[in-house]
Amino acid sequence: MSERSQAVTALAMSTLAFTFCFAVWTLNGVLVTFLVENGLFRWDTAQIGWLIGIPVLTGSIMRLPVGLLTDRFGGRKVYTILLLLSALPTWLLGSVHDYQGFLLASLGFGLSGAAFAVGIAYSSVWFSKARQGTALGIFGAGNAGSAITSMGAPLLLKKLTSGGANLEAWRTLPRIYAMVLLVMGVSFFLLTHEKKAEGAKGKSFAQMLTPLRNVRVWRFGLYYFLVFGCFVALAQWLIPYYVGVYGMSLVMAGLLASLFSLPSGLIRAAGGWMSDRFGARTVMYWTFGLSIFACAALMVPRMSIESPGPSVLAQFGGVVTEVHPGHITVGETTYPLRTKAAEPELRNEQMLVLPQSRFWQSPVVKVGDRVKKKQLLASGTTHVFFQANVWIFTFLVFLVGIVWGIGKAAVYRYIPDYFPDEVGVVGGIVGVIGGLGGFAGPILFGYLLRATGLWTTMWVFLMGLSAVCLIWLHTVVRRITREQNETFFTRFEHHAPAISPDDAVEPA
Repeated sequence: MSERSQAVTALAMSTLAFTFCFAVWTLNGVLVTFLVENGLFRWDTAQIGWLIGIPVLTGSIMRLPVGLLTDRFGGRKVYTILLLLSALPTWLLGSVHDYQGFLLASLGFGLSGAAFAVGIAYSSVWFSKARQGTALGIFGAGNAGSAITSMGAPLLLKKLTSGGANLEAWRTLPRIYAMVLLVMGVSFFLLTHEKKAEGAKGKSFAQMLTPLRNVRVWRFGLYYFLVFGCFVALAQWLIPYYVGVYGMSLVMAGLLASLFSLPSGLIRAAGGWMSDRFGARTVMYWTFGLSIFACAALMVPRMSIESPGPSVLAQFGGVVTEVHPGHITVGETTYPLRTKAAEPELRNEQMLVLPQSRFWQSPVVKVGDRVKKKQLLASGTTHVFFQANVWIFTFLVFLVGIVWGIGKAAVYRYIPDYFPDEVGVVGGIVGVIGGLGGFAGPILFGYLLRATGLWTTMWVFLMGLSAVCLIWLHTVVRRITREQNETFFTRFEHHAPAISPDDAVEPA
């Protein structure tokens, strides 16, 4: 088999394995909800939150050591072992009978989330720098595994349990997932070939960890915290969002949430191609800019507000002779009033894009009252209604998912350029930081909701985080541009020696 064929096989198998691992990694979101709704386990919301978050936390933390092992021993071996090890606790999940057992099994199969660090390092070594963005983007499309679980697992549970007639048959679902991991592990070992980064040979683990001292690694990690970590968090949080804000059924909420997660995973391949074609820096500029725009549009809450509006004052003093909902007469002067019934009520079914407002006036005087000039005759009330139409909301959420999907590929396009021999280590720590966003995001969103009572505070946070990323990126770009200009001027005027890459300021 030629090296090109081996490269294609390595990428295809890595992507397929990552898709299955991501599906397993997000299994608890569906399974725990099913078990609690059907009364098989009586867990409170805190326990449910931990069961959903524990696999994400495990997979995130393990990305660094797994990436380190990949650089040292090769992706073929590490990927195979990871798939086989993840299959064991996934199988055992079908045998647990209490919360502690479920927690431990979830802690174990969360290892499947570390597959990303292996796949990034293993896939990148097969391709040249000019093609790594596209290759890593294709690999990253395995994120779509979460959508496979969110849409397929409920249907499979319904079939396994005969529509709820045999609820204990739920235990077959994790065993099916385990068998898929087992078959994938064996297939991966048999069909792929080993290839390691040349620079990793002969290095100790301490030497391989040296890139973590570079602030650039942590900057990439912050980018990935937004585009991947917040993606994972939002994929889970959107379901209660749709239910709580729009009163949708759980099935409909899940379907609309998949419009965010599924395209975001699939578009990642295009993000890799765009990063190769236009450069990761340009792609990240657009990613952060569009993220700020979309989150700003989403942060305006669905609201119905009444506030003081235009009032009616007496132009002349006198005695009130008539008070009517449509007018007030003082002496010989009649003051028309805007009645509440003059305008129809705004209906939720209408497609309203911009905020709508109307006002009315209510008399505050009665017949026989003597009023002075400029005295209040009728108070005004203004009603502002913003629908935050669900379809416009869904489109903007879809836009966020697309933008972040492209950004996920662009972040990892940076890594082989700056750390060609430490892709596993650097990709591992970047993945750790991003994965922690998926664990911490729903918790943070929940606290923001509890503190403010507004669902849209999450969008305020996401807009702020996007702005921080853009400012940091632009600051670095300005520094390197200024340094390059100064270097060119110095060389032209004084024939100064070139500045080595190690002495230059951090590239963007």
